Amino acid sequence: MAKERKIAKAPIEIIYQDNDIVVVNKPSGISVTKDRSGAAKLADILGEQLGQHIHSELRLVHRLDKATSGVMIFAKNIEAQSRFTSYFRSRLVKKTYLALVTGVVPGKQDRIDAPLVQSHKDASLMCIGCKKGKEAVTIWKLLADFGAVSLLAVMPITGRTHQIRVHLPHIGLPLSIDPFYGSSRPLFLSDFKTDYRLARDQTEKPLIERLTLHAYQIELLKPEQNIPDCFIAGLDQKFTATIKMLTKHNPKGLNAFTNADDFSIIVNTQRFS
Repeated sequence: MAKERKIAKAPIEIIYQDNDIVVVNKPSGISVTKDRSGAAKLADILGEQLGQHIHSELRLVHRLDKATSGVMIFAKNIEAQSRFTSYFRSRLVKKTYLALVTGVVPGKQDRIDAPLVQSHKDASLMCIGCKKGKEAVTIWKLLADFGAVSLLAVMPITGRTHQIRVHLPHIGLPLSIDPFYGSSRPLFLSDFKTDYRLARDQTEKPLIERLTLHAYQIELLKPEQNIPDCFIAGLDQKFTATIKMLTKHNPKGLNAFTNADDFSIIVNTQRFS
């Protein structure tokens, strides 16, 4: 268990919990299933945090990539797992992600309908497969145009592996940081602050160096009694700071946002309508 304590540098944020489910804000870099690294998976860390009796109960309802942060629902019993899994399968759940992307945004919003298939070059990756691919649909909306970098709200209708990470570069908008499907170069303040100056003998630290994708909100389109119909996971400190700096130092300031209220909604972890 010492190894798990080392991984869980800070407690996992619990967004909601009852007898049937526990909703958490998954940090980037923690896998939801056992992977080759041998590091503890999310359920193991939660078990240590909440008690081993909880660990034995936790059941996956849906998944997030290891590098993606954000809201995740775990079931505590088979009945709840079956019920909530059926909501995802029947598209009775609306998922909203926040994504920092590079490239010229083609309009204010659109729909990406491009089937996905496992890459024949690397089985761990996905690619567009028009003939043999499985249906994959993503809706995106421009939240803010900062210039070289933009902030999107992304709503996947289907739930294919790496769906957002493949669909966005397909339309020329790769995630600003994505070692698998784009660039692994971190974002620096000097990239967009024109008068940036670094003191002699100092090295600039990245604003953010992780995957620039966050599962912000899950809405239940078939609300249940006595539980919220929406769960929101706030951005981590670096992701929030990056959005604040992009807002402050782009030529349009807060007017870079299509709706200025969205800036306050995001930094204060409020619900998107």
